[in-house]
Amino acid sequence: MLGKIRSWFSRSRPGSATHVPDYQQRVANELSNFDDCTNVHELPDIFHYWSNKHLAPPKFHQFGITDPEQFFFIYTAKFHERFPDKSIKLVSIGSGNCDMEARLARRMVDEGITDFRIECIDINATMLERGKEHAHELGVGGYIFPLYGDFNSWQPDKIYDIVLANQCLHHVVELEHLFETIYSALSKEGYFLTSDMIGRNGHQRWPEALALVEEFWEELPQEYRYNQLLKRHEEKYINHDCSEFSFEGIRAQDILPLLVKNFHFELFLPFANLVTVFIDRPFGHNFNAEGEWDRDFIDRVHARDEEAMLSGEIKPTQMLAVLRNTSVERTLLDPRLTPEFCIRQPD
Repeated sequence: MLGKIRSWFSRSRPGSATHVPDYQQRVANELSNFDDCTNVHELPDIFHYWSNKHLAPPKFHQFGITDPEQFFFIYTAKFHERFPDKSIKLVSIGSGNCDMEARLARRMVDEGITDFRIECIDINATMLERGKEHAHELGVGGYIFPLYGDFNSWQPDKIYDIVLANQCLHHVVELEHLFETIYSALSKEGYFLTSDMIGRNGHQRWPEALALVEEFWEELPQEYRYNQLLKRHEEKYINHDCSEFSFEGIRAQDILPLLVKNFHFELFLPFANLVTVFIDRPFGHNFNAEGEWDRDFIDRVHARDEEAMLSGEIKPTQMLAVLRNTSVERTLLDPRLTPEFCIRQPD
């Protein structure tokens, strides 16, 4: 159900360079990582077991949300309900293959919302071309407008009603510039909608979370310790920095503090930390989603995750959020999990 949450590990690979790459080299690495990626959302079966049991029903369903794509649609539809005669201008930053945007457009049209346009901005021309083809296949080519550009230096020439950021903010270096730009480009009544990562840079675990991961790691059979992405056995869990050679998670830990500084939260749904290590692409494919031991293990990791996040021992690493330029009533997943409470300040 929630397979459309993009992996926190994404497609990061260790580079061949012996030094930290400069910006242009990171761009080249990023393009190389995603050029052949036709489905950035594909996740292990054990992820779906976890999300269907522990994420969607107890958390998202109470807000009418089944998955992130429906989340984007719900708030687009809400905007239409508020302003039924308005032509809706949407922009999706870091849109990649534009597959989510094309499906959003298809659903909007199917629901009778036809006065809109979605601009899709990405630095990867190959993915944008795939996006154009995908939109035409779904019969919504006239609503999707792929635009080549780098969101680190984006300078919009219009005001938008809805800004979409689907698993892209953790690739942004110039977050301060981007958030200031979004603020100035967003209409007073508009929504800034995001599904993204808010954990440590490079999707590493902070020390307090790493200690808990290592406790559970000791329970894993040897065959479960093989990293399917990096093609290596990890007797001890390696706290890999995905941002070392590309933009993957490069400023993830700064996203939430800067959002708190620049915007007002209408909705904030934070989730997951420890469990992600075991259900994502690197190790998730080692698990049997139908196995009794496997399910019990994931259930126990999730329970410890929840306990530690609610107490403040560790912080969530993912979120769905609705942001506004003006002060609005705030809706929270749990009254304890405010955006401010979920910030993990660096030591």
